[in-house]
Amino acid sequence: MTETAKLAKVVFQPSGRRGMFPVGTPLLDAARSLGVYVESVCGGRGICGRCQVSVSEGTFAKENLESSAQNLDAATEAENRYATLRHLASDRRLSCQAKILGDLVIDVPADAQTNRQVVRKRAEARQIEPDSAISLVTLTLAEPDMETPRGDIDRLREALMAETGLPGLAVDPVLLARVQSVLRQGDWQVTAAIHRDGGAPATLVALWPGKKTTVYGLAVDIGSTTIAAHLCDLRNGRTVASAGTSNPQIRFGEDLMSRVSYVQMNPTKLPELTRAVREAVNALAGKLAGDVGAERSDVLDATFVGNPVMHHLFLGIDPVELGGAPFALAASDAMVLNARDLSLDLNPGARVYMLPCIAGHVGADAAAATLAEGPHRLEDITLLVDVGTNAEIVLGNKERLLAASSPTGPAFEGAEISSGQRAAPGAIERIRIDRDTLEPRFKVIGVDAWSDEDGFAETIDSVGVTGICGSGIIEAVAEMYLAGLITEDGVIDGAVAARTPRIRANGRTFSYVIASEDVEIAILQTDIRAIQLAKGALYAGVKLLQDKLGTDRLDRIRLAGAFGSYIDPKYAMILGLIPDCPLDDVAGVGNAAGTGARMALLNRGHRREIEQTVRDIEKIETALEPKFQEHFVNAMALPNKVDPFPNLRAAVDLPERKAVEPGDGGAGRRRRRRG
Repeated sequence: MTETAKLAKVVFQPSGRRGMFPVGTPLLDAARSLGVYVESVCGGRGICGRCQVSVSEGTFAKENLESSAQNLDAATEAENRYATLRHLASDRRLSCQAKILGDLVIDVPADAQTNRQVVRKRAEARQIEPDSAISLVTLTLAEPDMETPRGDIDRLREALMAETGLPGLAVDPVLLARVQSVLRQGDWQVTAAIHRDGGAPATLVALWPGKKTTVYGLAVDIGSTTIAAHLCDLRNGRTVASAGTSNPQIRFGEDLMSRVSYVQMNPTKLPELTRAVREAVNALAGKLAGDVGAERSDVLDATFVGNPVMHHLFLGIDPVELGGAPFALAASDAMVLNARDLSLDLNPGARVYMLPCIAGHVGADAAAATLAEGPHRLEDITLLVDVGTNAEIVLGNKERLLAASSPTGPAFEGAEISSGQRAAPGAIERIRIDRDTLEPRFKVIGVDAWSDEDGFAETIDSVGVTGICGSGIIEAVAEMYLAGLITEDGVIDGAVAARTPRIRANGRTFSYVIASEDVEIAILQTDIRAIQLAKGALYAGVKLLQDKLGTDRLDRIRLAGAFGSYIDPKYAMILGLIPDCPLDDVAGVGNAAGTGARMALLNRGHRREIEQTVRDIEKIETALEPKFQEHFVNAMALPNKVDPFPNLRAAVDLPERKAVEPGDGGAGRRRRRRG
């Protein structure tokens, strides 16, 4: 590259994607512009360390470039601080900080990629009584003649109103240019699709020549990490196909707040985030239709759920107001929209039903999960929790229902954990620690055998042991507590080093090494603190709702979402993530949001039910509650400083309380902020 040139060529490996970028462009921005995924959870502030990359130096004849580490500017203050406080290999740079000065070949290491992430959002079995917003009517229209000079569309409307008894039937303008040709193709026999929902006038939205008996609907759960879609037969209510994919918005930010921050700093990029998620939905719709031999035009209705940020980004609404108090939603009520207005490649007349959002951080996904689990229909007091960056909490029964969100942060998703990663092949998802030897055994995603079983050594090379995911870190901390490796206050007991070499000193604190064959995977004191802060915030949110409800009683707990389904309820309770409850009454309910989306898709009564329920739910803002801090401090202990957990103690032999000098192991108890 010459001195006068304004652009530099950058090639990203292993993807092989390349582009020309102005000198001074941050590497992370260059990667995102090419669709290269590099993990980042801190909004480009250089504090999470997830976006590490390295420069492949040398002459690359095929690329016609000379790549050198000198073609990146010097390390920033943020990088130097990260390298001092954590660890940054000498050949690594933080791509959010490093700026392009010249031609480069950049290697994105495997530990900075999550494109192999496991999508865990299947359709849960549920019998749903069909009462779709779409009805099919087949009729034969009289041919036109000279005596009755009425338009074909007008005669069709009148015939449909006579057949169905519907007054004032409207016609979607998208059909105006097609009605005459369809009537003649069918030799005057046609099948009409009529959309009826709520107080809106019934509308003719699609027309086919001849007789048609099957049309489909699409129920979509847009998560911050994954998107799950279910194709349903609108006539009989059956779910005929399901599929999931990673949310492509992840390249703009790992979690919700980093995406809000990205839009705030790059307001012109909002359409890119919206386009990315809509294109992913279109790809899923095409795949699902193909799986059952249908056409995209056979999809007449769709329902969408998601947290408030995903809801807004899908609709093309700037989510920046959700990034700070008072967390104002642009739109919260349910709405019916034209699919074509959202650039969805379905039938041109297809409709979209957006489920209502409950509050600024309690979204349509929580509303859908509430619809699926039905606490508002029961006498039993139910706690429904969707664990995520902001845990969404619903508590109550048919008499009274409350909702809140609690700022847990991304620790349960692997961020802020030294060896943390998302659920992908190679991640430790289960762990047990022998009480006598203190040796761990674990299970890795992608390998059937546990680490101490026959066959593990022969198969682990296919995926490696690359990190620990959310369910694994919960079990690791809980098992360390049960084994006496950490105290009630979450301090790793250095005295146990006399019993096992797996306890190692790290300055004034200690760590526990789980694996060290290829990449060392250890639980650091800072990891335990991150989990304590996250679980403390969630538990405090639940306690606030219990205070408002005026009871400590819990009859049942339901853990929603892909992550909630993979948490072992016993370990969640040992950790103090959830309150005490008979263990048999605690269960993961899978993709409850997706189930609620399917219920709303297939039955109009469920739409009215959740609209009314959301109006009735009492919304509690944890940030405004003075008792939050007290509950939070108590919830930092394992399982809790003051709550006795009688049901848990009856089922599990919890350790005797012991105190250890905490040193400076990050023991400061603070409340995590949403941003």
